[in-house]
Amino acid sequence: MPTDGLTPPEAARWAARTGLPLPGDRHAQVAATAEHIHTVVSVLRELDFADTPPAADYRPEADHPDTPAAGEHRAAV
Repeated sequence: MPTDGLTPPEAARWAARTGLPLPGDRHAQVAATAEHIHTVVSVLRELDFADTPPAADYRPEADHPDTPAAGEHRAAV
């Protein structure tokens, strides 16, 4: 969904297309919020994650030997 210059009527149209009709007094607020989200996400898209493995590959116990493995519990001393 392109949000460059998203107008309140366009925000209402996009919301209606997704099955979320908006009351008339919410159109401007939704358009402004969508613009803000688009701005934040566009910054994230500029980051280079080329050497970063997918989150599903992350294993905290492998990175931090003091972290108990899944299912292990350490008793408080």
